[in-house]
Amino acid sequence: MLDSLVLHDFRCFPRAEFHPAPGLNLLSAPNASGKSSLLEAICVLLRLQSPRAGALAEAVRRGAPGFSLLGRCGDRNLACHYSSAEGRQLKLDDVPQGKSDAYLGVGLAAFFCNEDIELVRGTSSKRRRFLDFLGSQCDPGYLKNLRAYERALRSRNFLLKEGPHRGRELAAYDGPLLSAGEYLGSARTKLCEELRPLFARYAAAISAKDEAVSLRYERSGGHDFPAALAASAEEERRLRQTVVGPHRDDVSLEVDGAAAASFASEGQQRTLSIALRLAQAELIRSRRGSPPVYLLDDVFGELDTERRRRLLQALPGDAQRILTTTTWQWLEEAGDAADWTIRDGRVEMR
Repeated sequence: MLDSLVLHDFRCFPRAEFHPAPGLNLLSAPNASGKSSLLEAICVLLRLQSPRAGALAEAVRRGAPGFSLLGRCGDRNLACHYSSAEGRQLKLDDVPQGKSDAYLGVGLAAFFCNEDIELVRGTSSKRRRFLDFLGSQCDPGYLKNLRAYERALRSRNFLLKEGPHRGRELAAYDGPLLSAGEYLGSARTKLCEELRPLFARYAAAISAKDEAVSLRYERSGGHDFPAALAASAEEERRLRQTVVGPHRDDVSLEVDGAAAASFASEGQQRTLSIALRLAQAELIRSRRGSPPVYLLDDVFGELDTERRRRLLQALPGDAQRILTTTTWQWLEEAGDAADWTIRDGRVEMR
């Protein structure tokens, strides 16, 4: 659990502190007050990833050279500093960390937001990022292989753009690409197999309907990546990019045998996206032996009263839960909770 968070020059906060309670925390404040930024900061501190931005530079407060996030998670002290001049710098218990492995072994997070509906109806990149966020918390070798694959892919695509005369150099990256790609494909397939029953159970719990939902990992080139890569050589030369591999894979989501992106209603799609996040969090708990911090960013405003009640019931009572909202009208439904607000850039008990 997160015991404390101190922000410096992160998004709209010159400086702020937050000391969440172990159980349920409700953060209610008007729009543009910093609620989403606070949850984003927690996710960056614990997982070194922003759910809202592609690069950490986007989270630096305007006019500041960089940001700092300090926190205590369990009995460990975490510090993440970022600046354009020095990049990302990490400390674990005040000891500088050259690599992120030990740092990332401390805190776990599950992030929910309104934009999660894009997991169902958006592009495949959203679903791959969902799996990568899950894999990095469940599998000690996942992040290493993901970074290795991305490096090989970048180099390979650069050479493909240069033209066919770089063929010998291109072949040198096939080995690293295939090795890391096979690992990712197998790991993602296993994650989806474990997610499937959890996803179905949570979808039924949130919707209270007897609908058959399913998910399946789909490899862009089939299950034989080396053969698919070799067979795609001509298309690669034509398009000048790598056309098969984990960077093109997807997760198929269906309701009663039909594609959820095309045939599910918006209410169904929103239910499925919440079920995906709940399944993700439970799988993290199963793999790691402790629950993640549940970060829910204003997801209740788009839900009817019954779905909101079922979602609150689905959140595990022994996990730390931090929920943001703009309205106070339904707070009594949440039960006992630490009640927070943001005033003039300060996080305060209400």
